[in-house]
Amino acid sequence: MITVDTAKALRDAGLRWHPATGDRFVIDKPGVDDDVYTVSEMTVERHDHPSGTVLGFNGTTEWALDSVSADESLWLPREDQLRELLGPAFVSLARSGPDLTVTATVSGAPRTFSGSDAEETYGAALLAYIEASLA
Repeated sequence: MITVDTAKALRDAGLRWHPATGDRFVIDKPGVDDDVYTVSEMTVERHDHPSGTVLGFNGTTEWALDSVSADESLWLPREDQLRELLGPAFVSLARSGPDLTVTATVSGAPRTFSGSDAEETYGAALLAYIEASLA
């Protein structure tokens, strides 16, 4: 799973989230960012209002939270979402021993990113791609 730090770096670089069923997120506040939630019609539902998107917690009895603004949440993109966001910049994913290597075209040239977790490795490639695109 992508780390909160990588997800924050992607958000800060400009990646925007439009909550959809199946998306994972944490509440972006110290002390409560350890619990990962999933948008689902049964437990966490997206409600769009003119003032913004709110994530409603349906039937939550564990703690007193009815809803949280999407702006107070941090998206933890999945592997398939990160690969899709790389789009045509994505070249390949390969295993190299215990690590995975993502090759992506960044600033017109192939670059490799290695790590033990596919989502973290895709996240690093996407971050480099976004930062190069903005430069």
